[in-house]
Amino acid sequence: MIFLITGAAGFLGSALANTLAREGHEVRALDDLSTGDPNALSGEVLFTRGDVNDRPKLWTLLQGVDCVYHLAARVSVPESILYPREYNAVNVGGTVSLMEAMRDVGVQRVVYVSSGAVYGDQKEQPLHEQMRPKPRSPYAVSKLAGEYYVRTIGALWGIETVVLRVFNAYGPGQHLPASHPPVIPNFLRQALRGGTLVMHGDGSQTRDYVYVDDVTRALTAAATSPQAVNEIINVGSGTENSVKTLVDLVLACTRQKATVVENPHTAPGVARMCADLSRARKLLGYTPRVSLEEGLRLTLARDPRFNRAPTRPASRT
Repeated sequence: MIFLITGAAGFLGSALANTLAREGHEVRALDDLSTGDPNALSGEVLFTRGDVNDRPKLWTLLQGVDCVYHLAARVSVPESILYPREYNAVNVGGTVSLMEAMRDVGVQRVVYVSSGAVYGDQKEQPLHEQMRPKPRSPYAVSKLAGEYYVRTIGALWGIETVVLRVFNAYGPGQHLPASHPPVIPNFLRQALRGGTLVMHGDGSQTRDYVYVDDVTRALTAAATSPQAVNEIINVGSGTENSVKTLVDLVLACTRQKATVVENPHTAPGVARMCADLSRARKLLGYTPRVSLEEGLRLTLARDPRFNRAPTRPASRT
């Protein structure tokens, strides 16, 4: 098959692109490199630097494409609170531009990568796709709006659509910005340096952490599954872990000692998150294979950025 992946130099995009290329597919990659790294892509991937709002470039890249994976997005929840206009322009505007270009060229299928963040706070767990979304950040709103645009434009023009709500993905190569880094690579880095692991609130909030290889398997299945057409599907681990549990596992896996601090002055986000995977199992044949503990060990083993550091006594504040 011939694929176009937007946001292909990012964390999930590069993992997906390299997997598809290894399987013998033609993979065209588009990324503006605002956060992505083209060096993460294998030599078999055909990389183009560009903006997902550049429709003439999209028309060129979409020629002969069987399926598009749309991952291009700004993804920081705290940043989206400060810059909602930019998140709307990229995450919503870019999605509409891509769907228009697909319509113009005649591409038949798109897999849109959304987020478990669209659910917000819910009274019941695990979270299933029939629940009414309650987004709590401009980022979550932008991903939900993208879902509506993809499905609506797809229905109007006969484009097959699959929406995957990916929960807290992690693994080797995850971007570590100086401001608002993702929790797992940040905790691993701090632990290895003998630094401080800061928990927002008391650390009792839970998340569904899913390893990148599991996400990639769900993504690849979504491109060809006939049952997944026009469906919204959760992609997670199906396991609920508190931030406190994550801290304990990070310290155990790194065999380091670090100071753990509870910060009661920062908002911990939603109280609980855990994906119901019933639909993923039925429509994609998806079952997660990597536990959180194993995923942390794999991340340490496969990510060269994590260099060992001396230990120092642990304390908890």
